[in-house]
Amino acid sequence: MSSLRPISAGAPVPADQFSAFADRVFTHLQRADQRRWGHAYLLGLLTAPGKKTVRRLAAAVTDSPTASQSLQQFVNSSPWEWEPVRHEVARWAEERLRPRAWTVATAVLPKRGDHSCGVHRRFVPRLGQTVNCQVGVGLFLSGGGSAVSVDWRLHLPSRWTLPHLRQQARIPGDIRPEPVWSDAFDMADRLHRYAGVTPLPLVADLRDGRQVRGLTHLLARQRQDFVVAVSPDFPVLLLDTAERDSLSPAAPGVRRGLPPAGTVHAGSVVGGCPGGTHRNAGAPAHLVRLPAAAMPGVRERCVYRLFTDRRRPSMVWITNMVHHRTAELSSLVGCWADTADAVRELRQDFGLLDFEGRSYPGWHHYMTLVSAAHAYRTLLGTPPRSPARDLEPVPA
Repeated sequence: MSSLRPISAGAPVPADQFSAFADRVFTHLQRADQRRWGHAYLLGLLTAPGKKTVRRLAAAVTDSPTASQSLQQFVNSSPWEWEPVRHEVARWAEERLRPRAWTVATAVLPKRGDHSCGVHRRFVPRLGQTVNCQVGVGLFLSGGGSAVSVDWRLHLPSRWTLPHLRQQARIPGDIRPEPVWSDAFDMADRLHRYAGVTPLPLVADLRDGRQVRGLTHLLARQRQDFVVAVSPDFPVLLLDTAERDSLSPAAPGVRRGLPPAGTVHAGSVVGGCPGGTHRNAGAPAHLVRLPAAAMPGVRERCVYRLFTDRRRPSMVWITNMVHHRTAELSSLVGCWADTADAVRELRQDFGLLDFEGRSYPGWHHYMTLVSAAHAYRTLLGTPPRSPARDLEPVPA
């Protein structure tokens, strides 16, 4: 490989600083050529303008005529493990970002044809139409107005378990289709267990009732704090007077003197209507339990809290952080909103939609490199010039 081109003035990436970053995140790659091409790919993502094809990435960093082929092979064929790289990015980002929450968002990646791993037809509310796409579930470290992605899962519809498709896309034998809540929990669990990142509240928009029940049950059992958006018609149980009075110390801002316990809708508890327009946005929160029927065979003993946020009055949130003030909970919701900027930047500036391969390992390699490049620029590079925030993470 010929030497890399000097970094252009249009992309402020100090050479020594960037080399130290690349050396750290690729330290687990066994071969020198893998580390070298990882360095080049990252540099290309940070400096190449426009669509992030391998030809453009190669042209941005070197004069070698075979560089694009080598970059393509590094992403799609080279057998390097992506999880250690992601863990190193997460540890590096934690040191600089000082995150306040782990946030979950999904990314819809439109695709042509039906050969890319995980591709399927899906209706996307944000677009108002059904598209042919892949769906990635991302875990972000969020805080201080910024968010960086540190892990991803590729949603696999059931058809991708067929032997010929599994072989075609090189999907490992232990990979099975999982619901989004399971992917979110697994990423959070592995981030702490294997990357050693300090656990933080998990904030997600899972307005599908089945997703909420599965995720909250596992997180509560793991004693993991969370703040999760629910639909207005999500069923909850009000606490009776004796249960509310037995809580000590009393949760701040929780309204007392409610009607007797019974199954009601979350939207009605916080003072809104099932249609989603909450007239009393920001009203005192309420303590609830989940109906036992939500999890057959399990008696739900955990106490949760429902609240709304003034900036997003149409959304209802449930949390197990019952003794935290509403202002603190709202700040965590703000961390989730910051993820919208990160998803948009990944699309517009880092080629989130530009992956040219079809395999399962190739997709994960590419998402790892895109996340690393975005983390570098967010925390060390010059922030991008971006329009006003007009998008939110696609609900899972």
